[in-house]
Amino acid sequence: MGHMRAWFVIMMTAFTVVGCAAAPAEIAARPAGTASPTTTPGDPRTIAEGLSVPWAIAFTEGGDALVTERDSARLLRVTAAGKVTPLGEIEGVEPDGEGGLMGVAARGDQVFLYYTAASDNRIVRYRLAGDTLSDRKVIVKGIPEGGIHNGGRLAFGPDGFLYASTGETGDQALAQDRDSLAGKILRMTADGAPAPGNPFGTLVHSYGHRNVQGLAWDSSGRLYASEFGANSFDEVNLIEAGGNYGWPEVEGVGDDPDYVNPIVTWDTSEASPSGMAYAEGSLWVGALRGERLWQVPLDGAGSAGRPVDHLRDAHGRLRAVTLAPDGTLWIGTSNKDGRGDPRQGDDRIMSVPVG
Repeated sequence: MGHMRAWFVIMMTAFTVVGCAAAPAEIAARPAGTASPTTTPGDPRTIAEGLSVPWAIAFTEGGDALVTERDSARLLRVTAAGKVTPLGEIEGVEPDGEGGLMGVAARGDQVFLYYTAASDNRIVRYRLAGDTLSDRKVIVKGIPEGGIHNGGRLAFGPDGFLYASTGETGDQALAQDRDSLAGKILRMTADGAPAPGNPFGTLVHSYGHRNVQGLAWDSSGRLYASEFGANSFDEVNLIEAGGNYGWPEVEGVGDDPDYVNPIVTWDTSEASPSGMAYAEGSLWVGALRGERLWQVPLDGAGSAGRPVDHLRDAHGRLRAVTLAPDGTLWIGTSNKDGRGDPRQGDDRIMSVPVG
């Protein structure tokens, strides 16, 4: 499968700063897509501050945001006006290293959360009425957990099914083991059952992942995932059902027909890509170690053009990126996660216009 995507892989190895954006000074000799950005983000506006490692943001049908705090295990409601209301500390969360309360997704009056428990990672469903959570039900358990690489992203796809990203917890072989839930993208019903049409008849949608922390769909319904590399290349992948994305056999582009090539790679110092959203013809990717917002333009075939960075070094580590109902991006900093340098007001959620 790798050769089918190789023609539009972008290899980014060096960057030149131009204002607040940087373009790669060198690209490996591979044909790249011709897509270019059609919009430039505006200035960020702080929505809420004084938070502690906001990991994920999801919007309810009423327009409010649900925000998880990884280390405190709190679920917050945040309004567009910046009012922050704690909805409670989620039962069973055992924060550990990169684990804790992570992904959140909402559908109707149901809220889905991905969290680290004492012995595994789990997905739990609640009913939300006003500011009250009830009807707790763990719908998936047994996802391997570790001090690193827990994945954790949750999102509903345009097909109506719930997707979850998992990491390989540092046990690399698990990514290639289709019987393990680690190092995978999972696809399921709202009850946690394998979605109809899953390629292996299990929860597994794709495999061979190291640590996916971003999921987003373009306007044609194609799924993309952002993924942490090890020592050389971070990635954005175009996800195919049943696809093997190579880890640990391949990091970055392998051009091996057994593995799907990424559509974008970065040097790991420039990215550590986490949350991701699609808007205005581009993927928008929050960078942790790279401390910037990456814009990856896409063409009508899903091919990626040359990425451009924004907000470089302006707000520290960026983890959560979600498209808000008003068309702006809501972005969360992650400067209190033990690897950042907290600034006054951190951690914060910002609104960034992109239209």
